[in-house]
Amino acid sequence: MAPTVLHVTGARPNFPKAAPVVRALAEQGVDQILVHTGQHYDDKMSEVFFRELELPRPDLNLGVGSGSHGEQTARIMTALEEVFTERRPDLVVVYGDVNSTVAASLVASKMLIPTAHVEAGLRSFDLTMPEEINRLVTDRLSTLLLATSPDAVAHLGNEGVDPDKIHLVGNPMIDTLLSQLDRLDVDKARAAFSLDGPYAVATLHRPGNVDDPQDVKEMVASLHAVADLAPIVLPLHPRGRARLEDAGLLAHPALKVVEPLGYVDFMGLVRGAAFVVTDSGGVQEETTILGVPCLTLRPNTERPVTITHGTNRLVTRENLPQVAAEVLADGRPETWPVPPLWDGAAGERIARVLVSFLEKR
Repeated sequence: MAPTVLHVTGARPNFPKAAPVVRALAEQGVDQILVHTGQHYDDKMSEVFFRELELPRPDLNLGVGSGSHGEQTARIMTALEEVFTERRPDLVVVYGDVNSTVAASLVASKMLIPTAHVEAGLRSFDLTMPEEINRLVTDRLSTLLLATSPDAVAHLGNEGVDPDKIHLVGNPMIDTLLSQLDRLDVDKARAAFSLDGPYAVATLHRPGNVDDPQDVKEMVASLHAVADLAPIVLPLHPRGRARLEDAGLLAHPALKVVEPLGYVDFMGLVRGAAFVVTDSGGVQEETTILGVPCLTLRPNTERPVTITHGTNRLVTRENLPQVAAEVLADGRPETWPVPPLWDGAAGERIARVLVSFLEKR
């Protein structure tokens, strides 16, 4: 019987990473099962990605919904245990650092099913980030560690991981971005949001920016100061939305708060931006490829390669307006470095690693 690969996705960042891997394995004739845990469950956070990225419809949607980290992870683990028992996959593939990722790796390891982690080895070294816990646990339990950058490989080596388990494959999220470039329509984005001249894009959802009332107040004041310089389009994640709005986010006329966008519309908006303000991991990577200055509102990043080989820089709420003014004055770079193997072929490299592993078993 042919081996079966089961992919676990659950949240918006997973889908652009999974699409190239699913496609490359399909081209090699591998039997696959696609599970969507439903961690992100509304159309703009999940369903639109299956349509736009030509991902096959999920074979299973577990519909776990939202909740605290413990509640959500427990529901995912309970549901996945039933799935793995029934389907008995030969390999489970997990993506990124969301709760679905760590839940799947925990269940698979206890059921003695090998796991491959796409985006292994990323480290912020900040244990206050739930995602950092998810990364550490997933990497410790995974059989195959598929790294996007040389620094990730180094982190895994420093943690004593067997080098035979580590594979530098590049970044499948960039495969998706490069494959969609022709669809990223800046003029459409400008027209949709009545943008004339330089503009910025912002995304915010991390606890350090949207949970504490004082942090939220400072965040809103900082964004208003940036909006004095250029209009900002802010597709607002459900997480923290009420607190930001209660703190006066909507009071500035140049701050355009909109619902979360689909992949193509959002990336078209980013492509034309003078700069992006974000606390997201994936946006740091996408702006690195597009050459858009990225101002990351965090004290650290698990993607330092976007700083050394891209257009990213870390900022604080206090210095964001000043840095934004400098970026506007400097303009977009004409050339910029790009990390190694971020070339649109990561999906194929990952598929080769997975197929080789399955053949040896």
